[in-house]
Amino acid sequence: MKIHVIQTGTVAVKSRQPRGVGTGNRRVLNTLLDTVWSEPLPIFAYAIEHPEGVIVVDTGETSRTAERGYLPAWHPYLRYSVRVWVSPEEEMGPQLTRLGTAPRDVRWVVMTHLHTDHAGGLRHFPHSEVLISRLEMKAASGLQGRVRSYLNNHFPRWLDPTIIDLDTARYGPFPQSMPLTRAEDVVLLPVPGHTPGMMVALVEEGDRRVLLAGDASYTQQLMLERAVDGVGPDEAAQRLAHERIRALAAEAPTVYAVAHDPNTRRRVESREPVPARPPQPGVPISGR
Repeated sequence: MKIHVIQTGTVAVKSRQPRGVGTGNRRVLNTLLDTVWSEPLPIFAYAIEHPEGVIVVDTGETSRTAERGYLPAWHPYLRYSVRVWVSPEEEMGPQLTRLGTAPRDVRWVVMTHLHTDHAGGLRHFPHSEVLISRLEMKAASGLQGRVRSYLNNHFPRWLDPTIIDLDTARYGPFPQSMPLTRAEDVVLLPVPGHTPGMMVALVEEGDRRVLLAGDASYTQQLMLERAVDGVGPDEAAQRLAHERIRALAAEAPTVYAVAHDPNTRRRVESREPVPARPPQPGVPISGR
């Protein structure tokens, strides 16, 4: 297998979003009221060349975010707390084509979650099987979904996803899992917290694993420091997800790939695993 890390533009968020300040609703309010912006962060998605077919994990962002009204003016977070820069050439479809894979030849599209920076490129994959967890699809649907920052009015009209109910098969520290491939070397795992139904894809490579982890955290450092973000609806679930990821990394070398960590591409390409001994909060990771 070969894993391609594909950057679909950049995004800036408030400085308190990657590491939340406060608890509960105050944590979200502190993020919205923050006046300091992060540096532009990458928006990563992935393509896996697998013997059973090409697998895309997340579809990245769309250049349509630059269109007036695409991000709704009535939504306080989408209007005041996010800035996106994506050119048409940076979208997932054209980038896959440059790698030699036509989007119509992608077998599976695994959606970790349905925020626009992960689902904006869905329109490139009308011929693929799109997999979304039941909890995520429910959270993203209807008016309540739009209130929760999902741009469901921009989902493709043809979208008829395969709804995933992760079974009770344990995978290491995770109580539920589902193998995607017949070879069972790509496994879907639940990692709720940032969104209610987020799931991630684990790629097994012999004695090493690569965890394509969506927005489980904004950086590897923050996951190791047990820090929750400033917008996720469930702090307890996010902390538990981090605990399970750390336990997974303790069982076998595990490369941790999240969408907005500038070091994700380097770690995947070099297969640099999560450090065996997580540092204490505030202590930099060696090599970062």
